[in-house]
Amino acid sequence: MPAAEEIVTIVDERDEVIGQAPRSRMRRERLIHRTTYVFVFNARGALFVQKRSPGKDLHPGCYDLAAGGVLVPGESYGQSARREVAEELGVRGVPLADHFKMYFEDENGRSFGRVYSCTWEGPFVLQPEEVASGCFLHPEALAGDALSPVTPDTRAAWERLRAAGAVAGRG
Repeated sequence: MPAAEEIVTIVDERDEVIGQAPRSRMRRERLIHRTTYVFVFNARGALFVQKRSPGKDLHPGCYDLAAGGVLVPGESYGQSARREVAEELGVRGVPLADHFKMYFEDENGRSFGRVYSCTWEGPFVLQPEEVASGCFLHPEALAGDALSPVTPDTRAAWERLRAAGAVAGRG
């Protein structure tokens, strides 16, 4: 099934499920949906940063600071986080730290997202439809516009994760 026709969970302003819709409709009508973000660190505190594949429907070729994606019907935030990090990066069987839920909105859409992190040294198995390449970068390399362009939602999640002190203890 093409990604544009994948059925995703639609929620209201209180993050309560109100239905489902194809991803293309969710994007077109800016329907509120659920997403997950998984920040993958190594033991030295460096963050795995991805370059998005050029075929992505949103922000092709941009940098992503987290693995993640949209929840499908019947899926919890935790299930989605585990599925997405496994599909995109090949990360399996590691505990995910659950940090917080956030709301994000810009001209491209509206979503509630749950932010997680884990530690993984590799190997990585990149899903070519999602990820063109990736590498570990030290958090200081992500300050300001040093890495650009970055997807706006993962940038917002990253800044909040840093503000919460969840990055400071690494490395």
